[in-house]
Amino acid sequence: MNLKVLYEDAHIIAVEKPPKVPSQRDKTGDKDMLTYLSEYLLEKYPQAKAPYVGLIQRLDRPVGGVMVFAKTKLANQRLSKQIQEKKMEKVYYGVVCGLPHKKHDVLVDFLLKQGKSNTSKVVAKGTANAKEAILEYDLIDSLDTADQGVLSLLKINLKTGRHHQIRVQLSNEQLPLWGDNKYNKAFARYKEWTQIALWARTLTLEHPKTGKPLTFHSSPKDNYPFNLFKKV
Repeated sequence: MNLKVLYEDAHIIAVEKPPKVPSQRDKTGDKDMLTYLSEYLLEKYPQAKAPYVGLIQRLDRPVGGVMVFAKTKLANQRLSKQIQEKKMEKVYYGVVCGLPHKKHDVLVDFLLKQGKSNTSKVVAKGTANAKEAILEYDLIDSLDTADQGVLSLLKINLKTGRHHQIRVQLSNEQLPLWGDNKYNKAFARYKEWTQIALWARTLTLEHPKTGKPLTFHSSPKDNYPFNLFKKV
């Protein structure tokens, strides 16, 4: 894989994660983003015997888009603190099956992770171990397809970072993501793997050294079904 670097300096590196690549090592043993970054830095800086790569945020394996990594322990600490304090802004593009009732909405739910199935579900407030999940979406465009019905392109502003949050909350609103065989019943019966139509579009943060605001962008315009929409 040719690593697509969006930004790099002595403290951080922002890259575009391709779909299907794990953010970090998982049980499959497939090559992950941390490994790709380490190899890239070793090749670029051969004098560094063990370059530091800190994982700040994770994207589900089927999700592509912007990821940022720390190149120093101090940058890792400061970026992790931004996430804890909800100062890091994450915007996604998603293609859902169906048409939202509202062009703009804020979804507030409580999610409970199901360990055995590696899924999450919406539960009642006050349920033990459930965590509040908040996202905001705007309808960008919609179209009627001959074989899959109405598809809608959403801009999603993630306010919290829960397990499978976007996938679960949108499915609960009867707007499941295209290609999601865990939360979209239309795709659950597919035996073959399908690519989830979810993309980390922009990431905004404060530089861990200078404090300067930085925004990184990644476009899914060449990926199906995003390429069906002119407004991508």
